[in-house]
Amino acid sequence: MSDIENLVSEWLPLPDVAERLGCPITKVHGLLDERALVAVRIGERKVRSVPALFLDGDHVLDSLKGTIAVLGDAGFSDDEIVAWLFTPDDSLRGRPIDALHEGRKTEIRRRAQILAW
Repeated sequence: MSDIENLVSEWLPLPDVAERLGCPITKVHGLLDERALVAVRIGERKVRSVPALFLDGDHVLDSLKGTIAVLGDAGFSDDEIVAWLFTPDDSLRGRPIDALHEGRKTEIRRRAQILAW
């Protein structure tokens, strides 16, 4: 298992993402294309999967798309985006993904912007 696989406790293959969102798989591919979501190849079979915490119930976490954009602008790959969001940070008292779920997107995006400098 890779380091990134260990950081994320629950992964969803793309068909499972579509099921949770109640949409066709083509819509999930569209979300990936428009960078509202990022997927990582995990496991022995290298299946494209999304961290379950990228979803909030039956929709994509609202603050995720902008955060992905900021990290992407800083030069992060999809793997690096996931790793950054799921790596604990003592100054945050948790992980950036948890802070996004708590509604602290401004703080997280500010930190992500600093990474570009």
